[in-house]
Amino acid sequence: MESSPPRPVLRRDAGNWALQTALDRRGLGPVAGVDEAGRGACAGPLVVASCVLRPGDSAKFEGLTDSKLLTAAARDRMYDVVIRRAVDYAVIVIPVEEVDFKGVHVCNIEGMRRAIAQLRTHPGYVLIDGFRVPGLTAPSTPVIKGDQAVACVAAASILAKVTRDRIMADLHEEFPQYGFDEHKGYCTGAHSAALTVHGPSRVHRWSYVNVTAAGITHGMRAPHPVALSVAAAAVVQNGQVGRLATPAGMTTSPVDQEERETA
Repeated sequence: MESSPPRPVLRRDAGNWALQTALDRRGLGPVAGVDEAGRGACAGPLVVASCVLRPGDSAKFEGLTDSKLLTAAARDRMYDVVIRRAVDYAVIVIPVEEVDFKGVHVCNIEGMRRAIAQLRTHPGYVLIDGFRVPGLTAPSTPVIKGDQAVACVAAASILAKVTRDRIMADLHEEFPQYGFDEHKGYCTGAHSAALTVHGPSRVHRWSYVNVTAAGITHGMRAPHPVALSVAAAAVVQNGQVGRLATPAGMTTSPVDQEERETA
């Protein structure tokens, strides 16, 4: 009679280091965390990061949690700690043109694969924030609110968000009329108002319905190919689904639907 493999014991007092510590103790390390920043933004790149932290290094990461729960100053300080103390990390920047052509979901999945593949330290296990990523070169598990529950995922979220925030601050210098330094390309009231007045810039995502609507109002066309799959026809913005008729000049990419069927 076959016996089941021993189950890892998670200690409550281990906090967000518990899961990766348990995996390490079962010989499944190194454990890598992966997360993204900018999925819900309608301007700027999508940034995905992976990170491997040293087992037993929790004392050096006091305050490590989801990047969105930290102040900008705290994120910057923790970013420096992660860069200095991580065993390994990788950061992938996916430009607007790729997000629009393939769809944000496909780019997110591909970006996570690339972030893991670019690690010099091959992980024994991968922990992902939120959803399953097929095609990784190591066993993996999605973790709900992983950027709060798992230290290496939180570290990856900080790498991704700080990198992206700095990119958006640089873009603000080129496009000050949109206020990228404040909202970082997300769909805030101020950003929507700027889109209405100025129309989209070259760094806006035309696969997002609010950008397309603003562009049509200003008689503009997408400056690059845009996927018109389900992702583009029904775009989720801040929990709301918007629909818009297909504007002229856009092209369809079959990649997005294929990925949705397999993911």
